[in-house]
Amino acid sequence: MKQVLLIAVAALGLVAAPALAQEPPPAPDRPLPDASQEARAQALFDDIRCVVCQHEAIADSPAVIAADMRQLVREQVAAGRTDAEIEQDLVRRYGDFVLFQPPVRLGTWLLWFGPVALMGAVLALLLLRSRRRRAEVAPLTADEEARLADIVAAGDLRRDPDAKPSDD
Repeated sequence: MKQVLLIAVAALGLVAAPALAQEPPPAPDRPLPDASQEARAQALFDDIRCVVCQHEAIADSPAVIAADMRQLVREQVAAGRTDAEIEQDLVRRYGDFVLFQPPVRLGTWLLWFGPVALMGAVLALLLLRSRRRRAEVAPLTADEEARLADIVAAGDLRRDPDAKPSDD
């Protein structure tokens, strides 16, 4: 009886563990009291990528780190920092990937020009392959033409065993 009870408690623990291990919801956002500063912060939220979701801006992301990043941006806007300074601070913390439009420099050339270079290489390869000269088939000699005419005239053509009457 004790073993059955112990197994039931262990099974309940295994079922409940994922629900208990989930990340707690982020604290609700507290907008800045100054409407112009809040509008500036909201504009910045749309330009900053969530480092967890990666395809969403922090304005739309439900992740806790996105809420932390929004709070950080609001604090820096309230402190009077410029948009460029705020973006530089986020790049310093999280790297160029945090911006939806990373700056063009040596380290980000692959991000900016890699897809264009890849498409250009594929296009050049397709053009080179299409311009190759196709091997021309040599015409039949007079003897070969005569032999072919004899075979066709004699009707000694071997029928395809898989052919249907409708294929004729």
